[in-house]
Amino acid sequence: MAGQIDDRCDIAIVGGGLAGGLAALALAARRPDLDVRLVEPGPVGGNHIWSFFDSDIAKADRWLVAPLVRHHWPRYDVRFPAHDRTLRMGYKSITGEALAEAVAAALPEARIIADRAKHVAPDHLLLARGGRLSAKHVIDARGAGKFPTLDCGWQKFVGQALTIAGGHGVEHPVVMDASVEQLDGYRFVYLLPFDAETLFVEDTYYSNDAELDEALVRDRLAAYAAAQGWTVTATTREESGVLPVVIAGDFDRLWPASDRTARIGVRAGMFHATTGYSLPYAVRTAAALPALAGRADLPEQLRARAAASWRRQRFYRMLDAMLFRAADPDARYRIFERFYRLSPRLIARFYAGRSSAADRLRLLAGKPPVPVGRALAALAGFDWR
Repeated sequence: MAGQIDDRCDIAIVGGGLAGGLAALALAARRPDLDVRLVEPGPVGGNHIWSFFDSDIAKADRWLVAPLVRHHWPRYDVRFPAHDRTLRMGYKSITGEALAEAVAAALPEARIIADRAKHVAPDHLLLARGGRLSAKHVIDARGAGKFPTLDCGWQKFVGQALTIAGGHGVEHPVVMDASVEQLDGYRFVYLLPFDAETLFVEDTYYSNDAELDEALVRDRLAAYAAAQGWTVTATTREESGVLPVVIAGDFDRLWPASDRTARIGVRAGMFHATTGYSLPYAVRTAAALPALAGRADLPEQLRARAAASWRRQRFYRMLDAMLFRAADPDARYRIFERFYRLSPRLIARFYAGRSSAADRLRLLAGKPPVPVGRALAALAGFDWR
């Protein structure tokens, strides 16, 4: 929709990334009676590939993401200096393009507003190109922005889809290849085989700072490809990002109770504190949204869900404290190497953010992969909120 508008709707979703796009799809499917608008300067979905384990998504919610899946594998590998393993666990990927196509099919064209919101309030927003959109509820899904109130490490990455002459020989995803040189914290390479000659290769770092030298990481990607003996004839896509790995923080400062604008996604603190990934949380929220959409207290309901999720993440924040404060940067891989010796079901629950009490005990049992004194020091000042 171009030009000035002065309009009203039931729900205005600000931000057409993963959380906002899924919310729009869920509402369009389950609440077609509502006038839902999606505000995104574009493109919807952006330049992203989101991957997830089958166990991340409850069976009751899979209807929402199933149409978006573009690649599916029955197992995946991990590689470490002293340990390789194949895990028989379903793994799927969706793309920003798939999300954009689904949203375009679900919402009338006039309800997708290609503009930026310059002001967002609980019941209206102002558009950068001019105009006002009023709504019974505005839902802010604009992503992370900055997290000045949180104590974080950072997961940063550059990924490229490479065309490899003669094929790459990778049969299924490699979620972590940590056999590479350890640089700038814990480093691993992530591989997704899209077809026989197309491989998505991502170089990832768990670092103390958020600075990402994309040119340097591109050179490392090229060096990795050369070391595998691959002849790269084209790069068909590239994406990069920096995700927070939360060590400590107060949810009431992240989302003050005085802020009555509804939030979802990363902006609501709905992401895994250790992996930084938000897809399972975005699916759960979107699937719940149709039942909440008619409530006058929608913002309070969404904030309560986010606060409960934040409390459940305490254990993962504690692990992050040990990862960043107790382990030497070039030895952090040992924590993940030990983790990937544990049971597949424990690993699956960890990624889904649903670790049981027994899982937590097992993760902490035995000889720690970090110096004991440093681990105790890291936990001594840990914020347990």
